[in-house]
Amino acid sequence: MPEQLPVPDLQGVRPSLVQLTHVIYGLHAVAVLVGVTSAATVAGGFVFGLPSLIAVFLNYLKRSEVSGTWLESHFRWQIRTFWFTALWLVIYGLLIITIIGIPVAFLLIALLGLWVIYRVGRGWVALSGVRPIGDHLS
Repeated sequence: MPEQLPVPDLQGVRPSLVQLTHVIYGLHAVAVLVGVTSAATVAGGFVFGLPSLIAVFLNYLKRSEVSGTWLESHFRWQIRTFWFTALWLVIYGLLIITIIGIPVAFLLIALLGLWVIYRVGRGWVALSGVRPIGDHLS
């Protein structure tokens, strides 16, 4: 007889919302993959890619349904990752305008891409472990 895997305690959260949060992380991961495998940067693919735009739209659409649950921390994590990345891209874009800042901006954009990969990965691992994610390392 095959061994039954334990069912995780979702702490009162509807399974469909957990699945949706996995889908949102998946959409963000696809955007990262597009940035890695195309001429775009990871950060650029993340902010301007259709998968991430759909993901953030879903975050805002379902935000009220996860309010007060451990999934709220994941939605906050995903939304902040998106908007902080967009903000830093604007700042780095201004650096590129100044000819002197071009090498620095390209280095910072690459580091921002690593930060995005970390945020998507860390959040998804926490979700898989049925744990909230903290913003103390934003």
